[in-house]
Amino acid sequence: MRINPSIGPDRARAVFDEELQGITTDAALRDLRHRWLARSGSWVAGFMDLLAAAAPAEKKALGRGANELKRHVEQALGDREAALAATKRPEGAVDITLPGRQPSLGFRHPLSLIREQIGDIFSRLGYQVLEGGEIEDDYHNFEALNMPEEHPARDMQDTLYLATPVPPPAVPPPTRGRAPRTPQPLTLLRTHTSAMQIRQMERHDPPVRLVAIGPVYRRDNLDLTHTPMFHQVEGLVVGRGITLADLKGTLTSMATALFGEGQQVRFRPSFFPYTEPSAEVDIRCIRCQGAGCAMCKRTGWIEILGSGMVHPAVFEAVGYDPAEFTGFAFGMGIERVALLKWGVEDIRLFYENDLRFLEQFGR
Repeated sequence: MRINPSIGPDRARAVFDEELQGITTDAALRDLRHRWLARSGSWVAGFMDLLAAAAPAEKKALGRGANELKRHVEQALGDREAALAATKRPEGAVDITLPGRQPSLGFRHPLSLIREQIGDIFSRLGYQVLEGGEIEDDYHNFEALNMPEEHPARDMQDTLYLATPVPPPAVPPPTRGRAPRTPQPLTLLRTHTSAMQIRQMERHDPPVRLVAIGPVYRRDNLDLTHTPMFHQVEGLVVGRGITLADLKGTLTSMATALFGEGQQVRFRPSFFPYTEPSAEVDIRCIRCQGAGCAMCKRTGWIEILGSGMVHPAVFEAVGYDPAEFTGFAFGMGIERVALLKWGVEDIRLFYENDLRFLEQFGR
């Protein structure tokens, strides 16, 4: 550092003291030390260079002033370093005056949101919401639903059977119906939640108004629209004078609550072994509003669920008199609703735990 000869050590000392006043961090203190005490380019080094070139008569006073400046700078820097160290928090200490860290909150899974929304819709309509075991016996999963062992509808289910049967839970036997008095071993992963409806009817008199919600399992390959485990919601209403008009009004109300006002539904004849008559239910395409697009395959309609009037054989299995009582049932996949509601094109996204996908649905 080139020192102006007109600035003597006393003036330099005043400059240093002024700069030292503004030092409040270790980094700033290191910079100040370098500017004043470094072997080259510093204030003290500059005075030493000036001393070497000074006239003999000036060297004594200049040398004494330079040395005093150096001692003053070293002493002041040491004192400030000690003062800064005394004000530091101990390692690992917590400053309780700082605001708390915002916790990292998770996001509601889209399938949980749909499941909760459907449960709320039917709770407001006076339905009981049921959940039950995910492993079942053959009787409640098939036979009581009008699917005996040789029934071809069993092939449609593509069931996942257990390698080793599981003993049935210790629960009271049903109060009516033809269910085995000795509970059967649990032998399969349920293919639908209808088994919960059968168990409920075995133990309760009509009227019945319920939805059974939960995961079900089928031997499917994982692709854009299929997965071996998915979630179903199945509804059941039983009472005197229940008609197909009641079913249509219920499903229209549900479609409006899920997809918005003005949503239209249509019924197409179909076949299910546990309902007669049976119908597939479509909704007006939510993307093109019926004009025709790739999503609805240019038809203007999208299939959403299956439904129908409860088959008399099901009532006979649970001990209800089909001459006295009628009822309707319906079932749909929660993933199917989620795909349509949010325009998701790949069902696998719901199970891959990609935060970029899940964060789009809010908390």
